[in-house]
Amino acid sequence: MDRSIIHLNVADFAVAVERMLDGRLKHRPVIIAPEGSARATVYDMSEEAYQFGVRKGMGVRRAIRLCKDARILPPHPDRYERAMGALLKQALHYSPLIEPGEGDGHLFVDVTGTSRLLGPPVDVAWRLHKQAQADLGLNPIWSVAPNKLVAKVATRLVKPSGEYIVGAGEEEMFLAPLALNLVPGIERDDLYKLSEFNLTQVSQVIALSLEDLQVPFELKARFLYESVRGIDSSPVLPVGQKRPEVSAEHEFGDDTNHVNVLEGTLYGLVEQVAQELRHRRVAARGIKVMLDYSDGMRCVRQTFAKPATANDLTLFEVARRTLMRAWTRRVRIRHMRLICDRLIFPQAQRELFADERAESEKRDLLIAAMDSIRDRFGPNAVRVGRTLGA
Repeated sequence: MDRSIIHLNVADFAVAVERMLDGRLKHRPVIIAPEGSARATVYDMSEEAYQFGVRKGMGVRRAIRLCKDARILPPHPDRYERAMGALLKQALHYSPLIEPGEGDGHLFVDVTGTSRLLGPPVDVAWRLHKQAQADLGLNPIWSVAPNKLVAKVATRLVKPSGEYIVGAGEEEMFLAPLALNLVPGIERDDLYKLSEFNLTQVSQVIALSLEDLQVPFELKARFLYESVRGIDSSPVLPVGQKRPEVSAEHEFGDDTNHVNVLEGTLYGLVEQVAQELRHRRVAARGIKVMLDYSDGMRCVRQTFAKPATANDLTLFEVARRTLMRAWTRRVRIRHMRLICDRLIFPQAQRELFADERAESEKRDLLIAAMDSIRDRFGPNAVRVGRTLGA
C-alpha cells in the first residue's frame, strides 16, 4: 500500500506563537533572543526580519544592525510547548501515528489507509490546516507525500505559506530540479564535498550510481543514493514513542569553559553511556552533544560513528569532535548532555564487528578487562586519568 504522510509546518514557529498572543506584532519584523547577554544569539525571527538578512544563531547585535526596526522579544519555551501540544491534540483525531518536532512547529501525520473513514489525505491535511487557523490562530504550511523526506522538502518549497502534493511514484521527478541543500540529512560537509565535484543539483547526483558515490562518501553513499531519489522508509512514530537512545548528563557546580574540565566531564559521560550500550548489547551510530550556556542558549551537534561503536575510547574520539563543533562561543557552559542513538541491535552488531582491525580488537579487550575489574571491585576501581581533572 502506498503511504500517505502529511507534514504540517508552522513557519517561524516561535514568532507565530508570540503574534498569536499579541496582534500588534503582525506584519512587523520580530526577533526572538535572550535578554541581558552581550553574546546572545537569535533564537527565531519573522519572515520580515529574514528578508533583511537576519538568521538563526546570528549575534543579536549584528541582527539589530541589519534590521533596526525589529521588535526584540525574549524566548518563552513553555508557550511554544503548549502550542505544540494543542496542535498535536487536533491531529490525534485523524491518526495515532503522529511524530512532532522538538517544539518547532513541525508535525508528521501518517494517514495511510484511512481514506474510507476520513476521506482523501489531501482533505485531511486541508482540515488540519483550517482547524489550526480557527482554533489556534496559526497558519501552517502543509504537504502530502509518500514519505517523510519528500513531505518535508515539499513544505520547504512553499515557505512561508502554501501547500504541496506529491503523488506516489513522483518522488524522483519532484526532487530532480532542486538544489541539494533542500534535501534533509545532506549536511554542510556533504555539500562541500559534492561541490568539489561540481555537484549542486539533485539531478546531477541522481545520474551517479551507488558505486560512484561509494568512492568519496563510503558508508554514507547509500543514504545519499536513496535520499536524492526520494526513497525513505522511516516510519512515523506513534505519539509519545521516542527513538531508542542512551544518554548521560552533567550539571556543572560552577559554569566553566576550561577545556580540561569539559573534556574530562565528557569522558565520564562516555563511560556511563558506553557501559549501558554494552549492557544492552547494542552499538551507537549517532553521537549527539548538547551544551547549555550560562546565558540560556543551547547548542546541539551530532556526528555519525563509522562504524557504530560501544567502545569508550572510540566513542570518546567521536564525542570530542562533536563537542568541538557545539562549543563555538566564549560564554561559560552550565550543563552538558551526551546522547547516543541510531542503535544497532545484536544481530547487526555481530556482523559489524566480524572484521575488526587489530587496533579495534585491542581496544575492545582493554574495555572488557576494565569492565571486569569494575564489576568485581566497584565502578571507581579503575579510572582514566582524563576524568581526574573534571
